[in-house]
Formats: sequence, structure tokens, C-alpha cells
Amino acid sequence: MIKTHYTKPSEVEAQWHIVDAEGLVLGRLATRIASILRGKHKPTYSQSVDTGDHVVVVNAEKVVLTRTKGDQKVYRHHTGYPGGLKETTFNEMVAKHPDRVIESAVRGMLPKSRLGRAQLKKLKVYAGPEHKHTAQNPQPLEL
Repeated sequence: MIKTHYTKPSEVEAQWHIVDAEGLVLGRLATRIASILRGKHKPTYSQSVDTGDHVVVVNAEKVVLTRTKGDQKVYRHHTGYPGGLKETTFNEMVAKHPDRVIESAVRGMLPKSRLGRAQLKKLKVYAGPEHKHTAQNPQPLEL
């Protein structure tokens, strides 16, 4: 009889990975990052336990979209007031807040629960090539 092993939170060893987003396509980058945050690349993956690793993304301002989606892709949010729908295109968002572009794409690919929010906290995005996580010794990740 084969027993199924369920990973316990105390058994999880999280590693740190660094990704250079320069010239990478947003959607393909986000799917790979979401998979690492969830822990699907590990043999100890479990749906109900946060088995994922930490991911540091640098050069977020240099991420690209295919064809003419830069002007077509729109980010929307509502202020909560009547008539308060705000719209921003991808190009405007990259110019103002390049880190939010990647965070938004990855957030949409994670579970909408406490577990997904905990996994999203392990994502660190920086607009330029500098980051403050050198003490964790992040390993470069090829996408």
C-alpha cells in the first residue's frame, strides 16, 4: 500500500530566485513567476500549503508586450466614488509604476484566497537593476 505524503509547513525550505525582466514578454514571465511562488516546480508541491520560493524581479520597466498591446491593454480601478472609474494604458503604467504591471499580472494567476495573498508577499519587484535582497543570496533564474 502506497501512502500519499502531504507536505507540512514546517518541512518547507524556501529559496530565493532573481529574474531579470529585460526584454521578456509580460504574460510568459508572469506564468513562470506564479508557478515558482506556488511551488509547482518542487516535488513537495501541495495545493493547500505554501511550498513556493521567493522571487526578486529586476528591470521591471523593460518588460514588453507583443505587437501593439501597449496602447490597447488597459488597467482599470475604481476609487469608490460615483463616476470614479480610472483607466490607465500599459505604456502609461510602465512609465509611472513599472512594478505594479508585473505584480498585477502575477496576482491574477495566483489563488484568490489567504494562501494566494501569502504567496504574493514573496514577490519583490524593482523597476531598475538594483535590489536590496543581496543578503538572501538569490540564485539567477533562466526563463
